[in-house]
Amino acid sequence: MRHGKKFNHLGRKTAHRKAMLANMATSLIIHKRIKTTVAKAKALRLYVEPLITKSKNDTTHSRRVVFSYLKDKYAVTELFREVSTKIANRPGGYTRILRTGNRLGDNAEMCIIELVDYNENLLTVKETKAKSTRRRKSKKKVDETPNAAVETAIEDVKVEEKAPAKKEEKAPAKKAEKKVAEKKSEAKEEKKAEEKKPKAEKKATKKEDDATDDKKSEEETK
Repeated sequence: MRHGKKFNHLGRKTAHRKAMLANMATSLIIHKRIKTTVAKAKALRLYVEPLITKSKNDTTHSRRVVFSYLKDKYAVTELFREVSTKIANRPGGYTRILRTGNRLGDNAEMCIIELVDYNENLLTVKETKAKSTRRRKSKKKVDETPNAAVETAIEDVKVEEKAPAKKEEKAPAKKAEKKVAEKKSEAKEEKKAEEKKPKAEKKATKKEDDATDDKKSEEETK
């Protein structure tokens, strides 16, 4: 039984396994991404990430240690010259595994393993997402300086002064409307009073008119 044994032999003897991982590590360092199975990628991650951490300290000793694993001087120079400067501020997690589905022949689970800092597409996507979230979460900050407080107090006073002025403007308009309404009511009352005059007064006025007409007719006959 192999209880608790997590080491994956990958179906190979020790020498074959080490040679395969060394070749895969050199290919990853030179090409920055390779396609392989998920099991091999997980084993490669444990193999190559300590070597990348070792490249942060560019000394003869660290170069010799890395060369003892990779057995390729071109990969060592690439690692210490370019990759080490790119991952200088990253505290681990230098590789990323992207699953791509199963292989047609044996249905093995395939993936792409790459160096994180060399995938420019994902880096730009993260930057744009970060900017958008910052814009959405941004809130207007209120200035707490004394000048800002004084300005707000002055604006409040101006608003209070403007409010009664509007009421005063409305007051004379209302008074004029009341006067017009009073005049109309007085005119209506006068009309009603004229209509309600006694009939006697109307008859007297008619008699006087008739008398004047008779006098005029007599004068004309003479």
